[in-house]
Amino acid sequence: MDPYQYLEPAASRVRDPLTGRSIWLAGLIQDAIIEDETLKFVIAVKPGHSLEDRGRMREALLRNLAERGWTTKIACELRGDSPTSATSAPPPAAAQSHNHGHDHQHGARPPAKDPVRGMSGPGMAPHGGPITKTLPDGVQHIIAVFSGKGGVGKSTVATNLAVALARAGYATGLLDADIYGPSLPLMMHVTGKPLASADKKIIPLVAHGVRCMSMGFLVDEREPIIWRGPMVMGVVNQFFKDVDWRGTDYLVVDLPPGTGDTQLTMIQAVPISGGVVVTTPQPVAVLDAVRGIEMFRKLDVPVLGIIENMSWMDVPGGGRVYPFGRDGGPKLAADYDVPLLGQVPLREGIRVGGDVGRPAVLDGEPAFEELARKVAAALPLRGARE
Repeated sequence: MDPYQYLEPAASRVRDPLTGRSIWLAGLIQDAIIEDETLKFVIAVKPGHSLEDRGRMREALLRNLAERGWTTKIACELRGDSPTSATSAPPPAAAQSHNHGHDHQHGARPPAKDPVRGMSGPGMAPHGGPITKTLPDGVQHIIAVFSGKGGVGKSTVATNLAVALARAGYATGLLDADIYGPSLPLMMHVTGKPLASADKKIIPLVAHGVRCMSMGFLVDEREPIIWRGPMVMGVVNQFFKDVDWRGTDYLVVDLPPGTGDTQLTMIQAVPISGGVVVTTPQPVAVLDAVRGIEMFRKLDVPVLGIIENMSWMDVPGGGRVYPFGRDGGPKLAADYDVPLLGQVPLREGIRVGGDVGRPAVLDGEPAFEELARKVAAALPLRGARE
């Protein structure tokens, strides 16, 4: 039985008072096992956590575990350094009732790593030195296209941006990093199994002048991908390291929506030149886009700007209607002092283009051409292409 199927959702609902994130994303949950019908794990507290903080986190986590369906014994250890011994924190009543007096003690272990950064402190690797991120061979810039929620047209923006860059004369790649729901094969109208080169690199497939890689090339389109986080993270790393991206000026990465394992793994593994945040005008989409901006900033990824999709509809006889409200993207850009990269209208041709694998920029959709110009201007190429 996997202990994290209980711990991850429970710990995601408990806030770390030092970072403001959940104790799951803050990396405070360690060494989880299930042994003798007992769920054993460590909360790796920090020196800045007061005794009250420690007791509150522990009590809230144990309560959430019970709500998530864990009904047998729990051995929860608070482990950390000065100013006060973590194990001296008085266990709250909830902890006593769940633990039945069987706290499991371990020897000293290293402090918790932050899974958002994958390191011991901001900008530092676990051994204390600076993090080393390397671009895939021959790639000049990686552009991450992000949305906080699904259904806002992120993949439409990513595919059209990649094709627009290719049409402008740049060597462009498009990586579909949505492992669970790959859409690149349909939206770029490209299928087949990639081949391997003589040096055992995966050769991307090509469509509309763009070199493409997607999980959709490797599995049947009807086959569900039922993987846990570590498997997904391994595939994302392989897509950077084992695919032949040599000679690529701009590698556009279509991220899955949200701020989960895939996004964090990618940002941890490679230097991202900039992020493009996609939203629609309505407040619920803008709110989720805010989380993307905050994620990029916390992880030191430059935000190239906001693109607002489905901004309006042109009506027969002239004029516009705004089915999703208006100006959510411009207001977000102004609030966070980042560029507004463009507003894309809601047009049938854009939707049809995605469904049939002919991105709308091929038929001259100006919003995507302008987006490509702004991105290329923000990320100039360095010297001769490899």
